Amino acid sequence: MNIGPRGFTPAELKAKRVGVLYGGLSSEREVSLRTGAAVSGALKGLGYDVVEIDVGKDLPARLIAEKVDVAWLALHGRFGEDGCIQGLLEAMFIPYTGSGVMASAVGMDKVYAKEIFVARGIPTPPYRAFTTAEAALAEADRLPFPFPVVVKPSREGSSVGVHICKTREDYTAAVQDAAKHAGTLLVEQFIKGREVQGGVLDNEALGVIEVKAAREFYDYEAKYQAGSGTQYLFPAPLPPDLYARVNEVSLGAHKALGCSGGSRSDVIVTESGDVFLLEINTLPGMTASSLLPKIAAGRGIDFPALCERLLQGASLKA
Repeated sequence: MNIGPRGFTPAELKAKRVGVLYGGLSSEREVSLRTGAAVSGALKGLGYDVVEIDVGKDLPARLIAEKVDVAWLALHGRFGEDGCIQGLLEAMFIPYTGSGVMASAVGMDKVYAKEIFVARGIPTPPYRAFTTAEAALAEADRLPFPFPVVVKPSREGSSVGVHICKTREDYTAAVQDAAKHAGTLLVEQFIKGREVQGGVLDNEALGVIEVKAAREFYDYEAKYQAGSGTQYLFPAPLPPDLYARVNEVSLGAHKALGCSGGSRSDVIVTESGDVFLLEINTLPGMTASSLLPKIAAGRGIDFPALCERLLQGASLKA
């Protein structure tokens, strides 16, 4: 039943029931609600038969009751971006947008994703992974890189639980906080540089946007809080060789994990011209302030067209 990476034409899709799956059970629920509302509005405006489904434990019954033919995944975080929903949809033979089970699961786990990046020669900051807070605290003075360091939970998105630690005291507090969230603890060397994001759509590098956060880094508040003072520069004002390198790294990450549809990679560019991949987002945000839509708009793809293009790529991946 695999219908391929570009399985539907707009005409075919207009005859189908499109379920926009949003909300969900993760710490990123509020962001997902915004994404779902934006996507649903765009698709309805284009004439699609859309039903919005706030994902809960009754999802299989809802999909059947609403007679969903194809799913547009507007979910973020655990139980949405991590392969769980993708596996359910595969079992129900409902084509869906975005990456498949394996790419979603690996992309959501920062430690496993890093192992693949390292194996593929994609530059990423040095790191250590710890299964418990106690283990991370015990190794605080034996990390293979100096402070400052970054502490983050391995299976959360939207910078949830991420801390930049300049001192041992910062580190202790950050580890205790990050341990409250999903996954193992990832401790990473802090790389000082410009924060840029590379967008990929259907195995094509779309371009690079620079993010200038008014805060210390592009954290949850900087991403989603109105009036945060965050600036977005597209195309990122980088030298041509560095711009091309960020595109190369972002596309390389997308392909290394076997992603489908759209992805967005978080990248640091240092003053000396080095490029480091921090992580990849396999279901990027699609809110008014989200970066993949900004990059696509800079390439002449407006928001409704982007939503439609992703919908056209819906498929079964298994």
